[in-house]
Amino acid sequence: MKIGFLVSVTVIMVVGLGSVVEAGQSVSEGWTVPRTADGRPDLQGVWANNNVTPLERPEQWLDKDRLTDEELAELKVAAALVVESGLDAQFGDQLVLKALAGLTDADSYDTTGNYNQFWMVERDFTNQTSLVVDPPEGRVPALTSVGRQRAEAAAAYREEHPADGPEDRPLGERCANFGVPRLGAGYNSYLQIFQTTGHVALLKEMAHDVKLIPLDERSHVPETVRQWNGDSRGRWDGDTLVVETGNFSNKSNFRGSTDGLHLVERYTRVGPETLAYEVTITDSSVWVQPWTVSIPLRYSPDPIFEYACHEGNYGMEGILAGHRAEERAVMQGATESH
Repeated sequence: MKIGFLVSVTVIMVVGLGSVVEAGQSVSEGWTVPRTADGRPDLQGVWANNNVTPLERPEQWLDKDRLTDEELAELKVAAALVVESGLDAQFGDQLVLKALAGLTDADSYDTTGNYNQFWMVERDFTNQTSLVVDPPEGRVPALTSVGRQRAEAAAAYREEHPADGPEDRPLGERCANFGVPRLGAGYNSYLQIFQTTGHVALLKEMAHDVKLIPLDERSHVPETVRQWNGDSRGRWDGDTLVVETGNFSNKSNFRGSTDGLHLVERYTRVGPETLAYEVTITDSSVWVQPWTVSIPLRYSPDPIFEYACHEGNYGMEGILAGHRAEERAVMQGATESH
């Protein structure tokens, strides 16, 4: 079935698709920022990124950075049809992109028995047309020539060596590391914040990583010390928590980044249930310019549970065994042809 998106529709209430929250909004009128005993904004609690907004602005919206309320209502109707279709679960950007493109009977992307949208968390809608807010066209900047060559070489290697050993599989698939920043929505995309006078701790549901961030203006660790998720230092800029992270390992990989990756994250409490999150991403050997993402995080009353994922689990055993079986089949076919 093809969905004609952004045509005249009757505005209806969409059940089970979350509510509207605004990114980058000013502090809610009549609301006072709660504070800790030392007078700092209280950011503590569990915050969710279940935004439906795609990372990059889709072609259908290239001329606008925000949807009108009418267009947003139409998007929610189209997204509801995707949810109700019974097709495979739509992670991250997929729900909006599928709503824009329309449905077909061949829209199952996983033939191994993936679960459908019923099992996914409800998604939140905003008028944003992309999470990328800088560059203003809402797209991730172009790769440098070196970054493009590196990406092409990596793709060629994966094509030729999909699973020679566990090291050939993505870090997340191996449960070794899920990287930072975490921009994906709708799948274990929760963050819990803890505060003391001298530190902030960020607990991410995905792989239960904890980042302990000093606030006492100490220096970063030496350049020779490299870490999976980098070395972070925090400071307060008014009511905004600013976290700078560098010293990434060359084994880390955020969209093809190198150990030159540098992040500046900003957390600002703007309402009783909204934490504005912004991150500026810089890696001069990968992208031609820095780029910034803005995501409204929504307060969740629910606790974070263990993300039970460990390197060497049965999934990896199955992947490697399956690839060995493919290799044997190829060799057997080559032998029989002779």
